[in-house]
Formats: sequence, C-alpha cells, structure tokens
Amino acid sequence: MVKAVLGLAFWFLIASSGWSAAPPKKLPDWQELSPQQQSVLAPLSENWDKYTARRKKTMLDIADRYAAMSPDDQSKVQRRMQRWVKLSQEERGAIRESAKKIKQMPVEKKQSLAQEWDEYQKLPEEQRQKLSASAQSAKGSPKKPPAKAAVVNPGETAHPGQLP
Repeated sequence: MVKAVLGLAFWFLIASSGWSAAPPKKLPDWQELSPQQQSVLAPLSENWDKYTARRKKTMLDIADRYAAMSPDDQSKVQRRMQRWVKLSQEERGAIRESAKKIKQMPVEKKQSLAQEWDEYQKLPEEQRQKLSASAQSAKGSPKKPPAKAAVVNPGETAHPGQLP
C-alpha cells in the first residue's frame, strides 16, 4: 500500500510539473524589435532570425545598454558587429574557442595577456604586420593576414566571441 501511494505521488509530481512550468519565453523576431533595437543591431539583421535564443538575449542586452555607453564604446560595438557578420563560421568558431580558453586562464595569466595585447596595440601598423607574418611563418601555415575581428582582447568582457 505504501509503495502504491508513493508511486502515485511520484507520478502526480512528474505529471503536474508540466502544468506549472511556464513555456520558455520566445525572443522577438527582427520585425518585433523596437526601432531603437533595430538601429543598434542593424549589422545583425540579415541573420537575426537564425540566432539561438541565448544569442538573441545577449544582443538584446547589449542593445539595452547601448544608449548609456560612451560614444567610443558605441562605435566599438558597431565595428565589432560589422566585423563579426563578415566572418566565416570557422572563424567565428575559432574566436569562441579562444574566448573559452582565455576565460579558463588564471587571473594572473589574463592580466599578463592583456598587458601584452595593450603593448602590441601601441606598435605601429607596419611592425604589427611584421610580427604577424613572423608568427605565421613560425607556425608553418600559409601567410594569410589575420582577420582583425579574430583577435580577442582578453582585457574586455564583451568581445566578438559573445556575438552571434
């Protein structure tokens, strides 16, 4: 008798959990975005409806914070979105993997990497190209200039790897 009651209680618990669970919130299609959101997220418009709910949520969060950003930060967000949509799926995947690796690094290593990145950014363009070419030849890969958006700045939390 106890087993029957427990079994019935267990079944009821499982069956009723579907009744009480709210359906997952559907994130808006492109046409359902506000004019302000469409303006901020314009570079992503072509693929918006293909993005996962998680990616849409991330982008909507950026759009919501956009008005409070400095003009420099707004410009940076726009440039990154424009670069991101031009990348191939393989390049995007490589960026995401790099971001995951950086996220898992110890804080000291991240700080060191951020400092090296800052120093690299201060170099003249010609010297950066030479360093890039020497790094490519050291790897044994064909000399192909790296996509500028493929570089993840470890000192920032909102980087292209978080874009769609």
